[in-house]
Amino acid sequence: MTFDDRTGEKPRVVDVLVAEPGPGQIRVRMTAAGICHSDLHTVNGDWPMGRRLVLGHEGAGVVDRVGPGVDGLAAGDTVALNWYVACESCPPCRQEKPWLCTGSPALENQLPDGTTATRDPAADDPEVWPFLGVGAFAEYAVVPATAAVRLPSEVPPRVAALIGCSVTTGYGAVNLTVPVRSGDAVVVTGCGGVGQSIIVAAADAGADPIIAVDRSAARLEAALSLGATHAILADGSEVEQALAVCPDGVAYAFDAIGVPDVAARAPRFLRAGGTAVLVGMPAIAATAPIDTWDVVTRGLTVVGCNYGSAVPARDFPLIAEAYLAGRLPLDRLVGDSVDLDGAAAAIGALGAAVGGRTIVVFPDRAGAAPDQRG
Repeated sequence: MTFDDRTGEKPRVVDVLVAEPGPGQIRVRMTAAGICHSDLHTVNGDWPMGRRLVLGHEGAGVVDRVGPGVDGLAAGDTVALNWYVACESCPPCRQEKPWLCTGSPALENQLPDGTTATRDPAADDPEVWPFLGVGAFAEYAVVPATAAVRLPSEVPPRVAALIGCSVTTGYGAVNLTVPVRSGDAVVVTGCGGVGQSIIVAAADAGADPIIAVDRSAARLEAALSLGATHAILADGSEVEQALAVCPDGVAYAFDAIGVPDVAARAPRFLRAGGTAVLVGMPAIAATAPIDTWDVVTRGLTVVGCNYGSAVPARDFPLIAEAYLAGRLPLDRLVGDSVDLDGAAAAIGALGAAVGGRTIVVFPDRAGAAPDQRG
């Protein structure tokens, strides 16, 4: 599925050619890809790209072909894709903090060597670039080997895809960005894919109470089924309602939306010394007015959370292990399934903020030539 914000065209499915993997690269036959709000940010212009893209970044699949110099992966391996491949040379990378990488090729929507493996031979400008270095809404994707993390084959494709982005972001926010502990009170504003993942991880950590806030009654019902202890329908009085549950405030307030008003409100949920964790991705250049007097006088902390502060090679398998052990009910985060032709409508539907994570499910084309649709 391609999109070109230079022409204003809508996302559409076209036939493309996918190259053989080059040195340090692999080709993945996609099995599932989650539809994330980041895709909508791109389509609606919040994140101008200036290139024709293969959309999608939250994906899982099976290794189809391995390029020269690749060790540790082989054809047939089940993998989840890491959309924020680290450059491994900038200061954060040298400090083993890849989620802070300043030189990731993902930020340029390209492979590490500056190229793309996808071409549309019918177009005047045939190069089509992988969104966030992945381009998951395609039957085949060429990615750097470091973007693929092997998972147990027992993990279903729909769950493996979610581990590639929303689950890792939510799980990491609770366990890596901040240390939620048993008995900690938390508020989660926004109960979409990332918010639900935060709730599941907070419940696994023993947080109590877990207060879910959303404008959708259906999503609040889902939040309660996933471990939230209280549900608040967002109507402008959510802070007051939360303080009625926890009069002193909560230890952690998670913003899983990225809307400036929500980010500005997050510190108001906190007890003295509490932490607001901004997880939801905003539009570029979005700003939020924070009550700095309150932050200073009550010793509050406001932190950003990019990709759950995760190290995918380490944390994807740990999350998969927790899922297989029954600790994280990730199957219940999966909403509707669509084929690639239904992806554009599903991206547009994200604005309604209802339901679970929609998953693009790909047909089993093992052995087919990789000049397929994307």
